[in-house]
Amino acid sequence: MAVVEETIPDPLRPEVDAALAWFNRDRGVNFEATGIIDPDASIASRYPRDLRLVLCGGDVCEQRTFRVSQAPDGFSVALQPLDDDAGGEDAVPAELDPPPGARRSWLDRALSQHEFVVLVFYRGFW
Repeated sequence: MAVVEETIPDPLRPEVDAALAWFNRDRGVNFEATGIIDPDASIASRYPRDLRLVLCGGDVCEQRTFRVSQAPDGFSVALQPLDDDAGGEDAVPAELDPPPGARRSWLDRALSQHEFVVLVFYRGFW
């Protein structure tokens, strides 16, 4: 079963930062890494290694997998294709709540603009 960690381990921090900078370069929203899936497996693997990150930015959170290799000037990063058939043992379990910190300020902003906010949870999706 996949393990989702909120904290990025220090040995992976430079690679996660490189993947995040690469991902944000062409996006209209600046995403941040709010979690990592199976960090121990990533640390134990050799280059090129896959980083399965939970990225959140604006009102969107998504899981993306990056292939990271060592390069003379730091790291080379490539986005792995999305697996539409993910459902085996390694699939990320649906959680009833967003990952901690995913929408840090969204609820506070929404509550300051409205008298109340309705949150809808549907089959593990938020």
